[in-house]
Amino acid sequence: MDFGPYLLLASLEGAVLAAVLSLTALGLSLVFGVMRVVNVAHGEFFMLGAVASWFVATFVDETLGAPAWLGFAVALAVAPLAVGAFAWAADRLVLERVGYDPERTIVATIGLLYIVQQATLMGFGPDARPVQPPFNHRLALPWIEWGEEGLALYWPWGLSTTSYKLFVIAAAVVLLIAVWLVLSRTRLGLVMRATQFDRETAQAFGIPVDRVFAMTFAIGAGLAAIAAVLIVPIQQAHYLMGGDPLLLSFIVVIIGGLGSLRGTVLAALLIGMSDGIISVFFSPTLAKILATLLVAMVLVFRPQGLFGARPA
Repeated sequence: MDFGPYLLLASLEGAVLAAVLSLTALGLSLVFGVMRVVNVAHGEFFMLGAVASWFVATFVDETLGAPAWLGFAVALAVAPLAVGAFAWAADRLVLERVGYDPERTIVATIGLLYIVQQATLMGFGPDARPVQPPFNHRLALPWIEWGEEGLALYWPWGLSTTSYKLFVIAAAVVLLIAVWLVLSRTRLGLVMRATQFDRETAQAFGIPVDRVFAMTFAIGAGLAAIAAVLIVPIQQAHYLMGGDPLLLSFIVVIIGGLGSLRGTVLAALLIGMSDGIISVFFSPTLAKILATLLVAMVLVFRPQGLFGARPA
């Protein structure tokens, strides 16, 4: 193949990463935007979603003898709810007890990270385990080249993707639109935005701030879990898989602007696409180095991020 088809393949891989990263980073950004809490355990919520997906899909497929698509569908519904419920309990039992103090919550979420990670190691084991995708048809991709008779369409050998990867991209787009609609068009979104702008005034008007915080923490964890369920048929579930999503999510929210939905999505697209392309043509390490340098430049020249509000 020529360079162009290889670039197309790398761009598709980057689009899959960007889709999953946008959901994961959106959960982290939402928690900080509403609660002003830096959730260091966010990557472990991602990992819990993947592990829960494996448990649910395995139970449905092997115990009940159901097809793979049913196991995946049940996991897609159950895993985010289970992880969200766990995050809600962690908020009420830990974060609320420390008063959502920025320094204390960082220490608390670091402790939560290690507890979740070690508990998963004891219960799940150290091995990476796959989840069978609901469908995985190989799709040949066309390429356009200039020939003697002008532009011509042809199918290069090896230029293909899978239907499941395209599904991951489409599902992420639908979920992002759904989150935007909830935040901008519903009473829940209005309450969350009111709490974000002025916690004391919202509480004076009868908004149960503690419940809003617990719900926001659960929603953020649920978004990370959904991203994990979508990606685990491609990457496999592992108890240490939360590190990279956490790092990349922090990079995304710093570049896009903490609490900015638009900035988070655009930064996830930038980081995901560049990471996918650079990893294919060079190395994943170089992709992480360039992303870190980009974060350093943003912190120096625009500390609030590309779309973040300037501090008053």
